Amino acid sequence: MSKRILPPVYEPKEVEAKWYRFWEEGKFFRGEVDPSRRPFCIVMPPPNVTGELHMGHALDNTLQDVLIRWRRMQGYATLWVPGTDHAGIATQARVEAELAKEGLTRHDLGREKFLERVWQWKEKYGNTITMQLRRLGASCDWDRERFTMDEGCSRAVKEVFIRLYEEGLIYRGDYIVNWCPRCQTVISDIEVEHKETPGKLYYIRYPLAEGGFITIATTRPETMLGDTAVAVNPEDPRYRELIGKKAILPLVGRELPIIADEYVDMEFGTGALKVTPAHDPHDFEIGQRHHLPAVQVIGFDARMTEEAGERYRGLDRWEARRRVVEDLRAQGLLEKEEDIVHAVGHCYRCGEVVEPMISKQWFVRMKPLAEPAVAAVEEGRIRFIPERFTKIYLNWVKNIKDWCISRQLWWGHRIPVWHCADCGRSTAARNGLDRCPHCGSSRVEQDPDVLDTWFSSALWPFSTLGWPEVTPELKFFYPTSVLVTGRDIIFFWVARMIFMGLKFMGDVPFREVFIHGLVLDALGRKMSKSLGNGVDPLEVIESHGADSLRFMLVTGSTPGNDLRFHFERLDGARNFINKLWNASRFVLMNLDEEEALPQLDEVRLELVDRWIISRLQDVVERVTAYLEEYELGEAARLLYEFMWDEFCDWYIEMAKLRLYGADPEARRTAQVVLKSVLGTCLKLLHPFIPFVTEEIWHRLEPGSAPLIVQSWPAVEEKRKDAAAEAAVGMLQEVVRAVRHLRAEMRVPPGKRATVILVTREVDKMRLLEEHRKIVESLVAGELVLKEILLEKPVNAAHAVAAGIEIYLPLEGLIDVEKERARLHKELKELEEELSRVRRKLDNPSFLAKAPAEVVAKERAKEEELEKNRLSLEKLLSFLEGV
Repeated sequence: MSKRILPPVYEPKEVEAKWYRFWEEGKFFRGEVDPSRRPFCIVMPPPNVTGELHMGHALDNTLQDVLIRWRRMQGYATLWVPGTDHAGIATQARVEAELAKEGLTRHDLGREKFLERVWQWKEKYGNTITMQLRRLGASCDWDRERFTMDEGCSRAVKEVFIRLYEEGLIYRGDYIVNWCPRCQTVISDIEVEHKETPGKLYYIRYPLAEGGFITIATTRPETMLGDTAVAVNPEDPRYRELIGKKAILPLVGRELPIIADEYVDMEFGTGALKVTPAHDPHDFEIGQRHHLPAVQVIGFDARMTEEAGERYRGLDRWEARRRVVEDLRAQGLLEKEEDIVHAVGHCYRCGEVVEPMISKQWFVRMKPLAEPAVAAVEEGRIRFIPERFTKIYLNWVKNIKDWCISRQLWWGHRIPVWHCADCGRSTAARNGLDRCPHCGSSRVEQDPDVLDTWFSSALWPFSTLGWPEVTPELKFFYPTSVLVTGRDIIFFWVARMIFMGLKFMGDVPFREVFIHGLVLDALGRKMSKSLGNGVDPLEVIESHGADSLRFMLVTGSTPGNDLRFHFERLDGARNFINKLWNASRFVLMNLDEEEALPQLDEVRLELVDRWIISRLQDVVERVTAYLEEYELGEAARLLYEFMWDEFCDWYIEMAKLRLYGADPEARRTAQVVLKSVLGTCLKLLHPFIPFVTEEIWHRLEPGSAPLIVQSWPAVEEKRKDAAAEAAVGMLQEVVRAVRHLRAEMRVPPGKRATVILVTREVDKMRLLEEHRKIVESLVAGELVLKEILLEKPVNAAHAVAAGIEIYLPLEGLIDVEKERARLHKELKELEEELSRVRRKLDNPSFLAKAPAEVVAKERAKEEELEKNRLSLEKLLSFLEGV
């Protein structure tokens, strides 16, 4: 077999491994500083070093790869920087779980030995996801791969921390934070997931010092042991006379001042608020305003402290709640309980309910950093795609709070501050300290905490390019071109990169932010281990190939919107790739092996040639425009339609007459056009399905440069031919109408029919006459062309298309009696099935108990059956009159 001929069946596994190795070894992904070309740079959102490829990664990186491959073909100096994140909490939890299997804790090892174990674990498992990204086809510059704790990134982190610290933008203080009792660390506000949770609202009577009581509603009665005031709204007439008086804390007996504060919501509960500064962020703010003491009654282990009193100390917080409610009820101080559903904060990593705690932590003052970040977006220096995310970003940044950056972990960037045990002063240092620079004491110790993972990720666009050194890469590729990321980390990551880029580079980190949605299961649920509804991309690649997965993800995505994963759509993507393979195989089999073909300009093009080439110009123009606007799904869908419908189902079929005919010049013209159009299609498709297109390209153009570095197609204005498109469009209308009549009348595909076409329009008649053979081959029949019909044919199906009367005489095509009998039987079976479905849909019990998707499926079935019933009745009605 010729080397140019493709095997009958496409085998993705063998092809993908071959071409990825070829690209990587040939340094085709290499990003070079080249001032003669425009830069195009993307930094990969660094996946966790703990992770494996999931569908979210597959979508995110496929979209990035489409963009980088497209810009590379356009001649840009492209760089896609890959890397991984150390993922403090997640990685430490993994290693601690491994230690637990050995009966050990990190404290048994000590900090230094524990970190050795983490690094060993990272070396063993940490690069799994980058190997899997290669399977997906990601064309990153792997020579520039970075890790958020590599030497360069670590240096950048220290430099940023120290500069912010020296400017007074980093400070340490006691503040209320979100504490995870399981992870034993603080987490930031945006790392708290608020889940709607069933609970109770407890109405508790607080006795008044002067007699009587005030009722307060709370969802957390165990925290009342730490109350230091009762607050009411100064505008609330119910409590105006109580302001300045005292209440008695139930179960404890402590006197509480009754204070006025505008924060209190008069509509919630009773309009009176218990103030617990140590255990509620809003109460903490009230406490600061009114100089209230903070009494910590829940410890960092989520057990009650000594301050909670002898009866409650040492209890788990949930047991303490039960006992407090029991004691209040026994003392007649529990007025009532109400069932409610309310938002409860959970740790985004482990799912534990977080506790607000006052703790000494490190913070970044965000207001000075946020103001330039607001201006950058409002002034258009950064564009969000879709635009609606601009408002979401601005709302958050304009209302930003200080960022708690310290974490009580061992794995991560340790805070570069040393505390002196003698003079009590703290010093930030780039290279460590042996002595206190203030008093000379050698009793200095580094702060035990590490930085929030997102602190190092916030520097990613410039730390990966060599900052704080002013490298050639930094000067050429910064600001990066576009950030591709999910809508779920706009606050975690996108905003923080903008803050840091503007602060330390004096410019935005990227010009555009392309936001995509999440990959959900077929029912619209988030994929998760607990639901067991996740789909492993590696398994999909094994079964369907990487190109099928990529094409399914891209064609299913629209900017900013979630995508539902359907295996049917995955099969559809694989079918398209097989269609492309088979069409390419047909073209290659019909090219002469030894003879070089002339160029398009050197052959005389026929109408259908001019038509397909003109249609291709429109596709090139629209695909490029879609990519410019990040409508990647629209671009891919357009290519699917053109390739499958216009090229394969129309042009190839029309070209067969010349390929198999006796005219060598006509055959050569068809070959030239087939090869030219296929080659352009391969270029357009390459960013989306790189493996199969590269394989076909090397058979189509042996000896030429790889497809990955071919030039992106440009629109050739001279090839646009509106007249050819209109003419072929008319022929297509006629063919479709005849095919529809054949299908409707159940004419067997192999039976040749006589087709009568009637028109008085000279141009249409001439067109039909000139292209009679093409039309006849497409309708499997013989054309009879008439200007006028004196008498309508007997027993003929009829249609009108493009102003042309079409008649399909049925005599000899079908056995009318047999067809009537078959249709009657089919109609009866269909009506029985329709009746069964309708009985089910009329059953209130079924509608009440069946899942919504099952009901929807039955309704869709009813609609389809009714449509088929009407079609059968129409056909029977026609045949009854024959």
